[in-house]
Amino acid sequence: MRLQQEFNNAVRLANYSLATERSYWGWVRQFLHFHNMRHPADMGGPEISQFLSHLVLTKNVAVNTQKQALSALVFLYKQVLKFEEVDISTWQSAKKPKKLPVVFSKQEANQVIAHLTGSPLLAALLMYGAGLRLQEALRLRVKDIDFGRKEITVREGKGNKDRITMLPEKAVPFLHSHIDECQRLHHKALNEGIVFVHLPNALAKKYPNAGKELAWQYIFASDTLSKDPRSGNMGRHHLTPRTIQRGVKEAIKKANIHKHASCHTFRHSFATHLLEGGYDIRTVQELLGHADVNTTMIYTHVLNKGGRGVISPADS
Repeated sequence: MRLQQEFNNAVRLANYSLATERSYWGWVRQFLHFHNMRHPADMGGPEISQFLSHLVLTKNVAVNTQKQALSALVFLYKQVLKFEEVDISTWQSAKKPKKLPVVFSKQEANQVIAHLTGSPLLAALLMYGAGLRLQEALRLRVKDIDFGRKEITVREGKGNKDRITMLPEKAVPFLHSHIDECQRLHHKALNEGIVFVHLPNALAKKYPNAGKELAWQYIFASDTLSKDPRSGNMGRHHLTPRTIQRGVKEAIKKANIHKHASCHTFRHSFATHLLEGGYDIRTVQELLGHADVNTTMIYTHVLNKGGRGVISPADS
């Protein structure tokens, strides 16, 4: 238990999300069980390599899963146990296969959106209309929307980076509606003496009264109050991703679209349709929040006119 507490403290000092904290500790726990609960300080690179090989050979996990397990263990050794070096030179990670993203046509995107209502509808408009990831949409607070400048500020996106993207006009009335409902729930909570809203550690100290202000409330506010797993305080969190994912999956089925699509397909479609519209790839990179333009380049392979934009001789 002491190791877990030290690990959790280190994760929170590094300002990682609760989801990352839980995921990383899950990998550490699996690592310890694999080595018969030996203390990690008595192990090192060879034992990490053995565990990662076990994940590949026995559990056949995906490349991204291997990388996440490795990141968790490197974090344990460097940030918690304070090992200066962790030698995993004997471990060779599998290469991630290059897969093209699934993309909706403009017609398909609008067909899916037409079958959505409520929070799933607003989330889809933000993912397709502003390029947000699902979690980024759910974590939006009232203060992050600038109706005057038609901008959305995404706080602590992937890689813990902030960015600004456009506010789609179609989303505006639904945002106003959600903020009105958020305000109603907030006033109800205040009348019941509930003044807590989750903030990252540094902000919680800087703004101790943030829970009393509407500006800090989540736009996708949950109807029910819940206990914050880190502080133990009762407050109102945002909706769970499953709420939106279920709605989108059902809408895809109703739209009779037979693609392996999901919420993230809206973000892929946002990027692809902007490039089809002639926008510069650097602009699209910035709107998506990609650190490397090569990540954005994948969308050039799924543009409207088949492979590399070549017109088929059968159609010419």
